[in-house]
Amino acid sequence: MIPVRILGTASVLPGPAVTTAELCARVGRDAAEVARKTGILTRHFAPPGTKAADVAAQALRGALDAAGLEARALRRILCVTSMGGDVTTPATANRVAAALGLSGSCDAMDLSNACMGFLSAFDLAARSVATGLGPVGIVSVELLSRTTTPEEPRPYLVLGDAAAAAVLGAGRSGEGVLGVALGNDGTLPTDVVLENPMVTGKLERMRFLTPSQEMTRVALDALVRAARAALDEAGVALRDVEWVLTHQPNGSMLEAILQALEVSPERSVCVVDTVGSVGSASLGTSLDRLLRTRPVKPGHRILLVGVGAGVAHGAVLYQVGG
Repeated sequence: MIPVRILGTASVLPGPAVTTAELCARVGRDAAEVARKTGILTRHFAPPGTKAADVAAQALRGALDAAGLEARALRRILCVTSMGGDVTTPATANRVAAALGLSGSCDAMDLSNACMGFLSAFDLAARSVATGLGPVGIVSVELLSRTTTPEEPRPYLVLGDAAAAAVLGAGRSGEGVLGVALGNDGTLPTDVVLENPMVTGKLERMRFLTPSQEMTRVALDALVRAARAALDEAGVALRDVEWVLTHQPNGSMLEAILQALEVSPERSVCVVDTVGSVGSASLGTSLDRLLRTRPVKPGHRILLVGVGAGVAHGAVLYQVGG
């Protein structure tokens, strides 16, 4: 076990809700059909001029409030984004720390691992805390609406903006990470890509390069393997896990994941219907929703399973303390 405690969580939707009907009207698609296929009814788009660092700081501030901690208690900040943050360099995490009023009291760095970023940061934060460097603040911020255009309807109709944060601190007896499985398969064809404009010399947008059915097949295989590996490491059967949270790129895939794992919807939390596909912020938003709205009790286990472009994939089994 990695002794660590989730001290507090928070999530932010930075802007007004935008309905599927509104977007379908712009691209000439049938709203009912798109909603049926994607399971997405609304998503949120940040207003022009919104800074990723400000949204991230708002989310992390909320997680600190939930933890009952001041920002100066943090020893490390991990800022996760798959759309590049506010600047290429320095790390956007530096601006998050500055927005929290921190100067020289902790280190701050960015982490990018597509939609797996929050889970990767969770693992790094847990190991940091276990070796004495904590509390650690994780914040995932995605302003993905800026990477889409109506001319590319497939990403335009599903991607949204969100931020989610968690603060991890020292665990108590019987509390922490029971099992971890992390990996990738870069040999597979690229499925989702946002090119670097400094390499291509042009404005780049998020592009989906693989048919939906193939993306789902690859993602399901990776997710199931990761979940089984983490559970095997912990010596825990999936039927004995109270809560299962997965990456949610769309409603159809969420259903497929839960079916593949043989997990009932009552043991999970759906957020994609109201927030859309929010990249690395998906798992963090689900975790925050779970802890705020479900009867999570001491001793309960939470399985977090993620997958992202790369193909990055992984699972973390966490046991709640008293």
